[in-house]
Amino acid sequence: MSDALEQVKQAIPHREPFLFVDRIVEQGEGHIVTERTIRADEPHFAGHYPGSPLMPGVLLCEACFQTGAILLVAAGGEMGDKKPVLTRILEAKFRGMVRPGDVMLIEVAEEEKMGDAHVMNAKVSVAGKNVLRVKFIVALIEA
Repeated sequence: MSDALEQVKQAIPHREPFLFVDRIVEQGEGHIVTERTIRADEPHFAGHYPGSPLMPGVLLCEACFQTGAILLVAAGGEMGDKKPVLTRILEAKFRGMVRPGDVMLIEVAEEEKMGDAHVMNAKVSVAGKNVLRVKFIVALIEA
């Protein structure tokens, strides 16, 4: 396992086949950028869509949610017994398709914190083209 992937796995509880972040590209106070290379052998492509694989939009969103969870760990250190849980999707706008071989750049910024709830904005791009914008809330809950 690469050091980059190990760093991701240390930050969040997600694991293959439901881990959609390969590495942390950049992180700072209130924002983070991660990357994910889309592989042709990912299991969802067997049915979405045979002969013309397309990354499901819900999984694009999930990559954002996982990146947001990594941001929370970076901001607050260890989460202890708490786990990051998506509590609300406020808005999602899909603007392009993601296919095997594409490298997604996932940018997440924290907009507001309300107790254990964190409002975040995310953008996914491929080759410099925006394919998704999503606003969501992640909460830290007892495991």
